[in-house]
Amino acid sequence: MKRKLTLVMMFLAASAGLAGCRESQQAAAPPPPPDVAVAEVVQQDVPVHREWVASMDGMVNATILAQVQGYLVRQNYREGEFVRQGTLLFEIDPRSFQTALDEAQAALARQQAVLQNAQALLARILPLAAAKAVSQKDKDDALSRVQTGEAQVLQAQAAVRKAELDVSFTRITSPIDGIAGAAKAQIGDLVGTPQAQVLTTVSTVDPIKVYVPISEREYLQFVERRNKDQGATGSSSSMELILADGSTWGHKGTFSFADRQVDPQTGTIRATITFPNPDNILRPGQYAKVRALLGVEANAILVPQRAVGELQGNYQVAVVGADNTVSIKGVQVGERVGKLWVIRQGLAPGDRVVAEGTQKVGNGAKVNPVPFASEPAPVVPKSSS
Repeated sequence: MKRKLTLVMMFLAASAGLAGCRESQQAAAPPPPPDVAVAEVVQQDVPVHREWVASMDGMVNATILAQVQGYLVRQNYREGEFVRQGTLLFEIDPRSFQTALDEAQAALARQQAVLQNAQALLARILPLAAAKAVSQKDKDDALSRVQTGEAQVLQAQAAVRKAELDVSFTRITSPIDGIAGAAKAQIGDLVGTPQAQVLTTVSTVDPIKVYVPISEREYLQFVERRNKDQGATGSSSSMELILADGSTWGHKGTFSFADRQVDPQTGTIRATITFPNPDNILRPGQYAKVRALLGVEANAILVPQRAVGELQGNYQVAVVGADNTVSIKGVQVGERVGKLWVIRQGLAPGDRVVAEGTQKVGNGAKVNPVPFASEPAPVVPKSSS
């Protein structure tokens, strides 16, 4: 009986040992390779764009000032509306200026009467002087009175014109077509003094000027692109305007001109781009972004932006080899094109990179690659011929 019990216990111990061995073997089995989304490197020509923060300004900004001193009695326009050249904007009390005009006209009439009298006297003296009936001095005095009268008439006429001009200045009109701004002076204000402020500003905003600070290299690229486009199509319209709400303005811009010098403090030059503004929606002082096509990069290597990691200014990607082994490689990046990134150095066509799941892998790790739905690269716009 004891022998049978001993055999049973030995059998149970052996069974427990075998079970524990199997469990330890199962625990030591390596986990399966993680699934990672892998994208294949794309090589193609891509457009190269730049973006700058830009500010807008009118093509012409006419500052409206009073040219004579007086009290403002009327405002004849609605602020913020479009006005035509010659539109009456403000009126200054004209009474004192009309009085000055009346006085100048009266003075002119007096001088004209004096001149007529002098001319009549000279007409009587000349025949007598020819007959030696009067002295040469009498003749010279008569001539002098006529010449003095003519000068005084000219002076009086100038005073009348000055008074007429002052009267016209009491009616302040717009010198240009454009958007009239808010009035800076109120009815009853004394305007036209050295201390008086600007009455308003009228700005021509169609087209509207957009200022962008660009580097010297970008400026040269602008000029090269413009010359190329003008040689092919007669125009240069490769600039887009992105407004504050993220929308893109419906009209293309044209590189107009660059400032005369580079700013020595920033190393940039201010370029001016003009955009059509047919409904006068864009206004001076607005901020936006200008997006410009500077050229095309041929045979660019492209990977998804999320495939590129950055550590202390160094960029790297996880490359999946033919045996599904990961190797971490440093790369030199270029421009961002949509959701893709141009890789200038470190990758070759046909390479596969981890686009999703980079946190799961390390150098030398095995992975189970699955396809990544990558973003298509932007198409290079065709030049019209």
